[in-house]
Amino acid sequence: MSKPILNLVPETLGDPEYPAGGRAVRPRDAATLIIVRRDGTQPRVLMGQRAAGHIFMPNMFVFPGGRVDPGDDWVKPSGDLHPAVRARLTAHCSQRRARGLAMAAIRETWEETSLLLGEPHASAPRTRSPVWREFLSGGYTPRLDTLHYIGRAITPPHRNRRFDARFFMAEADLVTGRLPDKPKGSGELIKLSWFNLDQADALELAHITRYMLAEVRRRLDSRVDFAEPGPFVYARRGKIVVDTV
Repeated sequence: MSKPILNLVPETLGDPEYPAGGRAVRPRDAATLIIVRRDGTQPRVLMGQRAAGHIFMPNMFVFPGGRVDPGDDWVKPSGDLHPAVRARLTAHCSQRRARGLAMAAIRETWEETSLLLGEPHASAPRTRSPVWREFLSGGYTPRLDTLHYIGRAITPPHRNRRFDARFFMAEADLVTGRLPDKPKGSGELIKLSWFNLDQADALELAHITRYMLAEVRRRLDSRVDFAEPGPFVYARRGKIVVDTV
């Protein structure tokens, strides 16, 4: 039997990062990929630090990810989402957007870390997206059937940037490529490294990142399957609400 979702976090609690009031900015869809590496004595996850000049969460350590691009909805993947993952995602969005969210997680991870979750293809799918043409030119097509959907979080309404982010998890042995020696661009993550869960928990993390790290720990400890619900974290009247998704 699996452990309760976010068993250390009550359903709602007050928090200075989530003040009530203020005009709400409409969140943009985003996706994150948590890569778990198990070739050592303890599982490790890949995280990087956002540069000090970022408007959104400067200096914080995060998992690779970013906002959904229009092209993400239209590229045909090699393997589709696991049926249980697709069902959980499409409870709140269309099937095309569910697939696009997963594609965005893989694309953003590749852009930020040079690591690619996919499998070789004989011929690349057609796309008008320049970034997807570059991705596919490497001979791989994204593989969605290996992704676990572990949670969702919406940035509080008073922030200067808001995202409706879905968090996915995949095993590192399904990923190709190597981490770059230095950041790929000024807008990408710096200090990319593999951290065991205790090391990651000691980093400077946003509340949502910490909740998702706790969910990763729960899933690794309990060996849950694709259908297992995860946390849905959002703000209501100045309080954090932890629901399930």
